[in-house]
Amino acid sequence: MQFVSPLISGQLIKRYKRFFADVQLDNGDIVTAHCPNTGAMTGCAETGWQAYLSKHNNPKRKLAYTWELVENSQGHVIGINTANANKLVSEALQNKQVSELSAYTDQRAEVKYGEENSRIDFLLSASNLPDCYVEVKSVTLLQDQQGYFPDAVTTRGLKHLRELAAMVEQGHRAVLFYLVQHSGIQTMSVAEHIDVAYAQQLRLSIQAGVEVVCYGCQLQGENYALNHPCEFIFK
Repeated sequence: MQFVSPLISGQLIKRYKRFFADVQLDNGDIVTAHCPNTGAMTGCAETGWQAYLSKHNNPKRKLAYTWELVENSQGHVIGINTANANKLVSEALQNKQVSELSAYTDQRAEVKYGEENSRIDFLLSASNLPDCYVEVKSVTLLQDQQGYFPDAVTTRGLKHLRELAAMVEQGHRAVLFYLVQHSGIQTMSVAEHIDVAYAQQLRLSIQAGVEVVCYGCQLQGENYALNHPCEFIFK
């Protein structure tokens, strides 16, 4: 995946009102960037960390900069832009880099489905195979050397788990795809200590036949791409 422009570095001053981040660029200028992440961003937005921004030339945009990556005090690189998770997974599916899903030949994005007014991230299809519904979640929370999802209570994520289980009951295949956008995370689990209801529903969904796939990605240099499986631990 390529960013819209070479990334510009600076130091994070603060993230505020969910969608804004003030950054002092390396040249001394202070800019306000769009923060494309509505989550809690726990452990992802400390003052003084190195932030990496893309710059857009669209005059219709209110903010020219978008916050893409951050490097924490341990040197770990974290993907801030949650929209990039879908871009990375789409590219990996097209390139047959996800072994669990490599048999599928066609992919459609943002397809309406289910009984709770949902859209699936990717609907995969192939001849002689059941359709596969793939829901992508971006993982950035690192605690005690372990990655976790979610980083806050998520009613939307809960709905997605119910919808995936319903697809399995209807004879389709359903996959929950955790994409780790944090170079310090090698294994991940569900943050039951943050969202008990989500963890309980995930257990039910797995019992119903929903599959869990977990991959990490390369976050440095020009090669921003999915590149290795991560271990998913959930008892």
